[in-house]
Amino acid sequence: MFDKILIANRGEIALRILRAAKELGIATVAVHSTADADAMHVKLADESVCIGPPPARDSYLNIPALLAACEITGADAVHPGYGFLSENAAFADILAEHNIGFIGPKAEHIRIMGDKIEAKRTARSLGIPCVPGSDGGITNDEEALKVANDIGFPVLVKAASGGGGRGMKVALTAADLSDALATARTEAKAAFGDDAVYLEKYLSTPRHIEIQILGDGLGNAIHLGERDCSLQRRHQKVLEESPSPALNDEQREEIGEICAAAMRKLGYSGAGTIEFLYEDGKFYFIEMNTRIQVEHPVTEMVTGLDLVNEQIKIASGSPLTIRQSDVILRGHAIECRINAEDPATFRPSPGRIAYYHAPGGLGVRVDSAVYQGYTIPPYYDSLVGKLIVHGRNRTEAMMRLRRALDEFIVDGIETTIPLFRTLVRNADIQNGDYDIHWLEHFLERGGMGQG
Repeated sequence: MFDKILIANRGEIALRILRAAKELGIATVAVHSTADADAMHVKLADESVCIGPPPARDSYLNIPALLAACEITGADAVHPGYGFLSENAAFADILAEHNIGFIGPKAEHIRIMGDKIEAKRTARSLGIPCVPGSDGGITNDEEALKVANDIGFPVLVKAASGGGGRGMKVALTAADLSDALATARTEAKAAFGDDAVYLEKYLSTPRHIEIQILGDGLGNAIHLGERDCSLQRRHQKVLEESPSPALNDEQREEIGEICAAAMRKLGYSGAGTIEFLYEDGKFYFIEMNTRIQVEHPVTEMVTGLDLVNEQIKIASGSPLTIRQSDVILRGHAIECRINAEDPATFRPSPGRIAYYHAPGGLGVRVDSAVYQGYTIPPYYDSLVGKLIVHGRNRTEAMMRLRRALDEFIVDGIETTIPLFRTLVRNADIQNGDYDIHWLEHFLERGGMGQG
């Protein structure tokens, strides 16, 4: 087991990692920019190191500064959390060169899954169902038109690198294709430094279903059920739940075992999430995230497992001790991402939290690193925290979420809490009847003005 872990992140995920490490008896090192000197994870870590000024490129993405922090403190492992360097294969390689453990998968697997074209090829070779589309990158408009005609319009133009909805454009007809390609390439180049794009069949009303897996790189891999992340705005997840109201036990076990078998074949090590679009009873692979997910708590709530704890143990060389038969899903969990944003316009709202009261009670969990008097800086993502509830069934979980949202108070800044208070009272959400386009249509109809 590691002696000391450096947490190469900030906010709620840094605090989440810190807690898991402490429960394993492992010393912790917090790193922070000058903007995060008063952050909760900095206050609670055994040691802390300032690694630069506020811009992420000069601090949380500054690999030499992180290496120096490891050397100064004697940290023998790094947990990257999510975002920042969590899916940077070069960072994993550099740590290995310095005999520092990387709490994540092998660099080669990060590379494969970080390239969307190669990820799709690999998924197909491992027996994972994929969305119909081009076999590789599209080099010109003529090739794109031929592929699009073969798979049928509408089609989705996607960046080969990156994610988060950037470099993604829909072409409804052949007349739209050239503009969609040009726009996607421009966005991809600006966001990821790579203008390679590929085509996929555009699904009109899919759900977003993802399978959580754990592998030890020693031939063992299991799945921990699915999460339904269909409530999205501009391809960004807003609410997640487990299990999905759209799947039955047979479908869940079938796709879960396909994913676990693929990871055994790949020799995957650590936590990972295989993401699908699901429509008309069929699953279509879209990508794999080779890190812990923002929404991992809903899986923890229904399985009773600590995923970050498992990440640390696997990265230290321990074989997976959980068998598939040990994984039993109990009840239902829902997570809301509470952001420092205007609930109607989604305009960021950084600033000082004048009053903060988190909800509590049976089955309520809040993963947050903010506190009364804390100032949310304008330099990073706007996540205030995650409200997660668990109930014996979906109805109980929805009622518990409604109650918890009514208790949640964050004054001094705008947050998305009012949006969630509206959503949990909506009949479609209560019935689980929504797809990945539902929220944007709801907002376009003026949904925030409805009761």
